[in-house]
Amino acid sequence: MTSHGAASDALGLSTWPEGDSPRGHHAVALALAVYAGHERDQGTPYLAHPVRVASLLRRELGAHDPDILILGLLHDALEVSPTAEPLIAASLGEDVVGHLRAMTPDHRLEKRQKRPGDEAAWHRKLAALSPNELLVRLADRVDNLRDLRHSPVPERRTRFLNALEETYLPLAEAARHLGPHHRTVRELLVEEYHCYRGTRSGEGTA
Repeated sequence: MTSHGAASDALGLSTWPEGDSPRGHHAVALALAVYAGHERDQGTPYLAHPVRVASLLRRELGAHDPDILILGLLHDALEVSPTAEPLIAASLGEDVVGHLRAMTPDHRLEKRQKRPGDEAAWHRKLAALSPNELLVRLADRVDNLRDLRHSPVPERRTRFLNALEETYLPLAEAARHLGPHHRTVRELLVEEYHCYRGTRSGEGTA
């Protein structure tokens, strides 16, 4: 399947209402353009990750709201390419840009190294996420956790797990009351966390 086909399939575009379909096609085109040429630390095309997140939202969490699925597909757009903001605004509107900015750390938006205060600012942004933004961010954590064992950077794995334990698992627990999608993503995150910890423990004792 082509990258365009994979992104369209992840969104379930063929099932979208006629009025929403053009926005979905715009989102796919943006994803292909914005993520092009970027790679994950595993050396895989970056596009595969947001495609999986959108698919997880739709297939595993049962989220079919086009706004949520578009956020899933583009959730890292401003992280990998902050200069894409005008393009996204022109295609999908300022509201989408506002959601993406809320979901992206400030140092990524400003294309700079982290500095003192950034971690606290990021925690404030996370605490202020809307229910849809939080759902997408937690789905992103699930996919990253599933892919973590393939990361060649031990320090990244350690940082990710520390952030998961200290921030994202508590966020997921606190969000359970927001609805069935949030309860399900919390269950998936906990399940994948224990699976990862169990796998790593088994490797250590082999």
